[in-house]
Amino acid sequence: QVQLVESGGGSVQAGGSLRLSCAGSGYLYTRRWMAWFRQAPGKEREGVAAIYTGGRNTAYADSVKGRFTISQDNAKNTVYLEMNSLQPEDTAMYYCAADWSGGYLLSPAEYKIWGQGTQVTVSS
Repeated sequence: QVQLVESGGGSVQAGGSLRLSCAGSGYLYTRRWMAWFRQAPGKEREGVAAIYTGGRNTAYADSVKGRFTISQDNAKNTVYLEMNSLQPEDTAMYYCAADWSGGYLLSPAEYKIWGQGTQVTVSS
């Protein structure tokens, strides 16, 4: 069964850090684009970062550039999102996605497979 499993969310104070993990099945993970999205209450789901698991290509939303880093561990079929200098506006449910259809890398409409999400809460 193809699936993505996120972990690593939690509650931190502003300025703190968290590292999210997304473990994918082997078929889903190899040489594919995978991405992190987030959705805050009452807001649309937005792209945060994407990575090509067959190389080092990455993409970031402007709102997280310089603070968040997406990376991969091919041996573990896992993609990470290192989040530093967290701010209250980063509070959201964070989702991992895969099976990119083409088009804009940070558009949720371009991904077919989704994890269940992990909650990140940043307090001021």
